[in-house]
Amino acid sequence: MTRSSYLFTSESVSEGHPDKVSDRISDAVVDAYLAADPGARVAAETLTTTNRIVLAGEVRGPASVLDQVEQIARDCVRDIGYEQDGFHWKDAAVEVYLHSQSADIAQGVDAAGNKDEGAGDQGLMFGYACDETPSLMPAPIHYSHVILREMGAARHAGKEKGLGPDSKSQVTLRYENGKPVGAQSVVVSTQHTEGLSQDDIREIVRPYVLGALPDGWMCAEDEFYVNPTGKFVIGGPDGDAGLTGRKIIVDTYGGAAPHGGGAFSGKDPTKVDRSAAYAARYLAKNVVGAGLAPWCTIQIAYAIGVSKPLSFYVDLGDDAKVDAAQLEAVLPKVMDLSPRGIREHLGLSRPIYARTAAYGHFGREPDADGGFSWERLDLVDAITSAL
Repeated sequence: MTRSSYLFTSESVSEGHPDKVSDRISDAVVDAYLAADPGARVAAETLTTTNRIVLAGEVRGPASVLDQVEQIARDCVRDIGYEQDGFHWKDAAVEVYLHSQSADIAQGVDAAGNKDEGAGDQGLMFGYACDETPSLMPAPIHYSHVILREMGAARHAGKEKGLGPDSKSQVTLRYENGKPVGAQSVVVSTQHTEGLSQDDIREIVRPYVLGALPDGWMCAEDEFYVNPTGKFVIGGPDGDAGLTGRKIIVDTYGGAAPHGGGAFSGKDPTKVDRSAAYAARYLAKNVVGAGLAPWCTIQIAYAIGVSKPLSFYVDLGDDAKVDAAQLEAVLPKVMDLSPRGIREHLGLSRPIYARTAAYGHFGREPDADGGFSWERLDLVDAITSAL
């Protein structure tokens, strides 16, 4: 039986978090290759630590892009805002160990003769949507992202000169009758300049929390935690090493839905870890957007080198207006779920990925140039007509 009253928590991390710096660099490399060749293949991993950036992985694309990678990494760090003694866009050592994609992988993934393009790896991917917020995202992760995104925007605009790039938020919401009704606790830890006290930071942060949460949802004062350690001057990769792909729950649904385990950043859209997770979110969002269920979970599974999904699963809970089995039959007909079909339907072979690296891959507004295309609600009519 589903519980109706409970507490649920999700966290977000900012663009300056060490892992997100790594994600940003890896995705910027993907963008550079796709800008030069929409058919490029990229699997780029990034390590960031004290004044050092290391990239490794496999690529297939114009050789000229490789010469740009060091500057791409520096530009990412500068854009995020790191000009610290321990991590500076200009002074950090950048090491690049990207090499050619394995021929064994390429022959299984590439289209040839009568063989369609196959999945870039085996694995299972999940998509989810729910009616808790206008973006059809779970409320705890939605508000966690909003707090940090607005703080980051203020920092970039020069309105909050005391804040540094590295920050984290965590929102615990109370649910009654299965719906979020208020914040039980809020945690925000943010890097800051020397000389600001914990109380100073608390008052800087407060308006962003109040502005993110619905009216009347703010937690009690003794449940509002800001920089609980008392001081957060040393931050970013100088304080903690970062790696691509370590924030997969922050990137998705904040723990409110299953996760197949594959990271997104640094991967071109032939990798189903990324593209099929986007497709599953797209379908789930359109199911909920069509009013067919208050929430929807979708799982898709693939084998490396095989174009057709091995399985397609839909869960709608007990309050749906349609049977999940009907959607399992209908949705793969509404959208081609082969790797090529996903990529073409969502227009994924474009340089649209660096922007996804912070504040979540889901729940964003679609961009005019095709960014966040998986957030469109343009399948509602097709789904309802096919039922």
